[in-house]
Amino acid sequence: MLTQERKSSILQILEQNRRVIAKDLSHELNVSEDTIRRDLRELAAEGRLHRVHGGALPASPALADFAGRERIASDAKVAIGRAAARMVTPGQVVFIDGGTTAVQLARSLPHDLRATVITHSPNIAIELVQHKAIDVELIGGRLFKHSIVAVGTRAAEAISRVRADIYFMGVTGVHREIGLTTGDAEEAAVKRLFAEQAAETVVLASHEKLEAASPFVICALRDIATIVVEKDVPQRLLAPYRQLGISVALA
Repeated sequence: MLTQERKSSILQILEQNRRVIAKDLSHELNVSEDTIRRDLRELAAEGRLHRVHGGALPASPALADFAGRERIASDAKVAIGRAAARMVTPGQVVFIDGGTTAVQLARSLPHDLRATVITHSPNIAIELVQHKAIDVELIGGRLFKHSIVAVGTRAAEAISRVRADIYFMGVTGVHREIGLTTGDAEEAAVKRLFAEQAAETVVLASHEKLEAASPFVICALRDIATIVVEKDVPQRLLAPYRQLGISVALA
């Protein structure tokens, strides 16, 4: 089997099983584990998968740039945004993360809703300009251009001074063992602090993020209350999260 054929087989197995084990692949493809590990390294460098100890997981497509992410599962993101917006009640203090699904959440908030939204995303703040009854507090800091959010010590200090009722978190990966992940260390730290400062954390996750992983861990699944996903996600993907006691809301 040629190298490219072997890599294609690895990716097909990964798509079917949502993870691959190097030892099992070596038997299935009749090559050495060293060869499989080299293939996994090269595929990881191409962004095709995410390496973990002993094997690999799917790489999240949500690591693309902001414009690219807007095109991924766009209908699902609209539905998820609407479902999440219905969770906000009058008078709440709400943290809203950056990201394309969070933008849909902001667009779906009722125009007569009285609440306070605190965000480190200029995009979210702009979406809420026409919501006259919503007070918007924009957290500053160094602009992380990939996600268009503020990060760094100034952002962290501002977040640490607020206690919110609910936090809507965006992620690039949700995995039953690894937890919630994203593609940047500073962004992960800000998300983690938001979660620590909120009474409840709700994760917005279209199907391509489930059982996928990115390099930087935000927190464990036990630290969140709810995952909002589109309604047509296969039950086999949702069962592990329900077994962990996490509420799964179908949009």
